[in-house]
Parts: sequence; C-alpha cells; structure tokens
Amino acid sequence: MMKTTLRGIGASLVLIGGLGTAMAQESNNVVATEGDWTVFAADNPRECWAVSPPKSTINTKDGQPTEVARGDIRLYVAYRPGQDGELSFTGGYPFAPDSTVEVDIGGRQFNLFTEGESAWTGSPSDDQAIISALRAGSAAVVTGRSSRGTTTKDTFSLSGITAATNTARERCK
Repeated sequence: MMKTTLRGIGASLVLIGGLGTAMAQESNNVVATEGDWTVFAADNPRECWAVSPPKSTINTKDGQPTEVARGDIRLYVAYRPGQDGELSFTGGYPFAPDSTVEVDIGGRQFNLFTEGESAWTGSPSDDQAIISALRAGSAAVVTGRSSRGTTTKDTFSLSGITAATNTARERCK
C-alpha cells in the first residue's frame, strides 16, 4: 500500500512539474528536446523526466465521436537518483472510478491504475517492461475512460523517446 501511495505522489509531482509544451518552452528546467519528447530536470527533489503530448486524440461516447474539453494530456517517464524509470500518464480529465488505462505499443498491451487525472503502473518491473516497449516502438496508443463515460484514445509518437529517456536517466544518476 505504501509503495502505491509513494508512486502516486511521485506521479502527481511529475505531472505538476511538466505542465505542457507551451509552458515547457518558457521553463528554465528544460534540458533537451529529442524528437517529439522534451526532457526536464529539477533539483529539489532531484528528478528528471521525459514528457510528450499526443499526436492525435479521438474522443467517443456510446461509440460516437464527441467533442470534449480536456486539460493537458501527457505521457511521462521520470527518473530519480538510485531508481529506475517510472511511467505515468495524465489524461486531462478525472478517470472513471476503479478504471484502468490501456497502453498499446505495437500490439503489446499494458494496464495502468488510475486516480484522479493520473495513471501509472503497478510496480517497478511493470515500469521497466513498458519503458522497454516504448523505447522499441514507434507509437503508443493510450485508451482511458472518463468519469463522464467518454472513451479517449490518445496516440503518442515515440520518436526521440530513447534519446530523451537516456538523457533524463543520465542527468539523475
């Protein structure tokens, strides 16, 4: 239980820290841009993360396309000294209670736990499996369900993720 709580708090801090591409361009903690990914670093606490917005988004309700207002949508891989990478996702809306988010990378399926607007894996080994798949893939499709019953499908380019995660990991050794 404590591990999940710390992972959730960490994911929330990363999500707060990486508020999006527009703010990232103005922020003084951007350390690199690699393809479609931006790398940030912070000193207190020491952490580094690679983040990307989706390339496309499809929202449906009852199987029909729908327009919805969403906040920032981001996929993150965070690193802290002495720890392996940790994946998290923010969907820009509150997820349905007790729902999961599905990540599809080249046909490999992963499930993320949700709380509020955030989602993350269940363990460090799950993080490593999904990060390896991301680094080997070309796109990640992330599907979630909002508390209002809207299904969202966000497609992320993985162009630059290997270089971005290498940079983030090296900066936070």
